[in-house]
Amino acid sequence: MPDYRRHRIAGGTYFFTVNLLERRRSLLTNHVDALRFAVARVKAARPFHIDAWVVLPDHMHAVWTLPPHDVDYSARWKDIKSAFAKAMPKRESLSQVRRARSERGIWQRRFWEHTIRDDADYAAHVDYVHFNPVKHGLVERAVDWPYSSFHRWVANGHIAADWVGPADASDRVESGED
Repeated sequence: MPDYRRHRIAGGTYFFTVNLLERRRSLLTNHVDALRFAVARVKAARPFHIDAWVVLPDHMHAVWTLPPHDVDYSARWKDIKSAFAKAMPKRESLSQVRRARSERGIWQRRFWEHTIRDDADYAAHVDYVHFNPVKHGLVERAVDWPYSSFHRWVANGHIAADWVGPADASDRVESGED
């Protein structure tokens, strides 16, 4: 069995990529209210701060900061995925392995995580989150994507509504995706 080692810092800030199993589906945006409910439920039970988040049709990116003395982002993701899956009708096809483990065929089993190292790393990852719908050709401007914390950042005066992306709009961060 593989040994997945995750870097954990109590109260740390982390960047995540979480993917659907079937990357051609639009399950996340089609059922964004169920996802929001799942996140709110988990956040109420196990608090964390959402620094940035974007939900795309088949995957999402997030930057979270955990409370002091807390390192368990994995349990939060497990609970979010589980709560979302429970809200979905059972229509997906299941492999024999998933069926034997009583798993749903909605999510990839794991997620990609990166520990934020400093302010520049934080800024690059928040930019990546907010620019991602543009990168994937879903919209021409970040402000046009409705499922993003970009709008909160604009409302709080941290970024201009006409922001066109990072100075270097290429992939500035490793995302664990594509």
